[in-house]
Amino acid sequence: MATGKLYRLIDNGFIAHVHYKFHNDTPTNWWGELIMMEHVKIGDEAACVIELEDQRKGKCRIKKKVNRAVTGVPPRYVYHFTGTSVLE
Repeated sequence: MATGKLYRLIDNGFIAHVHYKFHNDTPTNWWGELIMMEHVKIGDEAACVIELEDQRKGKCRIKKKVNRAVTGVPPRYVYHFTGTSVLE
């Protein structure tokens, strides 16, 4: 899995470092899964900006996957992310 950073869309504030995996990586249709490396409380859905390992950024929506196993203590959830802008 690649490593990136997640920021709040509203104020561009840092949320967490993430491990992410793309399932589709085209400039206009990108989505995948991510796990936050730090324990951060975030709602079941959120609007964010993800910065990828290659320094590209894009707006995305993340949603907690409830049917995936939770790992670690404190728990680390798997999130599904869907791009809402072009990766630049």
